Amino acid sequence: MGIVVQKYGGTSVRTASSREIIIKNVKALINDNKKVVLVVSAIGREGAPYATDSLINLINEPGVEANSRELDLIMSCGETISAAILANTLKAHGVEAVALTGFQAGILTTSEFNNATIVNINPSRIHDFLNENKVVVVAGFQGMDTNGDITTLGRGGSDTSAVALGEALNADMIEIYTDVDGIMTADPRIVETANVLESVTYDEVYQMAVYGAKVVDHNAVAIARRSGKPIVIKNTFSDAEGTVIADEDTLKKMLKDSKKLITAITSHKSVRQVTIDINNQSDKSEALLNALEKHEIAMDMINFLEDRTIFTVKQSHIEKLKEILSHLEINYTFSEECGKITVVGYKIHVVPGVIKKTVFTLSKADIEILQSTDSNTTISFLIGKDHVEEAVRLLHETFEL
Repeated sequence: MGIVVQKYGGTSVRTASSREIIIKNVKALINDNKKVVLVVSAIGREGAPYATDSLINLINEPGVEANSRELDLIMSCGETISAAILANTLKAHGVEAVALTGFQAGILTTSEFNNATIVNINPSRIHDFLNENKVVVVAGFQGMDTNGDITTLGRGGSDTSAVALGEALNADMIEIYTDVDGIMTADPRIVETANVLESVTYDEVYQMAVYGAKVVDHNAVAIARRSGKPIVIKNTFSDAEGTVIADEDTLKKMLKDSKKLITAITSHKSVRQVTIDINNQSDKSEALLNALEKHEIAMDMINFLEDRTIFTVKQSHIEKLKEILSHLEINYTFSEECGKITVVGYKIHVVPGVIKKTVFTLSKADIEILQSTDSNTTISFLIGKDHVEEAVRLLHETFEL
């Protein structure tokens, strides 16, 4: 009997009717002689009583920053509630089931509260329950460190839990259920003609997740790539086939359609361009990099020029960055708020003309390119924030996605 791991997001476990869909899916797998492990997120989204943001608001007080250990403790409650409810619902529908917290499921993590990393999973207890023909419902997003403290895995952590469990259990399939039909060629709120991708490689979807797409967490993709386990992104509320994520060779075996050069256009706003003058000042450069690491401020789109260094940071990091630069007496300037658009495609760098076509499209629309970077699977452009949605639509049309 093979094992299937299914992850269900907050909207999928929110109501009795949505949970009945999960029951139907589980029964179909059992009838197909599969062992089933479910990973669940907290019920609903912000505003719902047991959603993660709602739980955070319970502990936050004006002017007082919540202790990170206690914050993890309360944040983990949302997924625990979901697991208990879903396991009980399965039993009510005649399906033997058991709910486990992350640490009861054997998930060991680092001690980085609010953003822990999975170190190891001991799946023996899950196997014991599966061998008793029980469906195991695991609270996603959480684990336990070596001190016995509950930890959480950061936003998107339930995806990470599911894929890591799929690896540890040597599952036949990992399915992530959400409220969209799969991974799309662009944000449908920006591009009405955006299409669902039949397939996408690990590298492509990793870059898409990093650069703004929010369907699957990039940490989950990294684990799947390491283990070679395919992931399928599906919609709980429709019969759409979804999107298969795997390596290129696996996709060729599984699917007939050939991949297009460009897979998707992603975007995100609230980025600022920073220009500093510390070239040939190694002492200040080292001090700056150490301070950025200490405060977890990531530099992106870095260009080292003869007389200055240019990079981007998230808008949310600007005030802390100002403090650091002023303390180190480093001259700096900031741009107005910008946006970053990224063209994603497998081995995009080996095909001539892609950058030319992208630049021409933006230039023709009088969209100024402030900065650019590229990699094996991406080409990114920094532009004015007000032009982001127009640029995404134009590029989506240009590359006929």
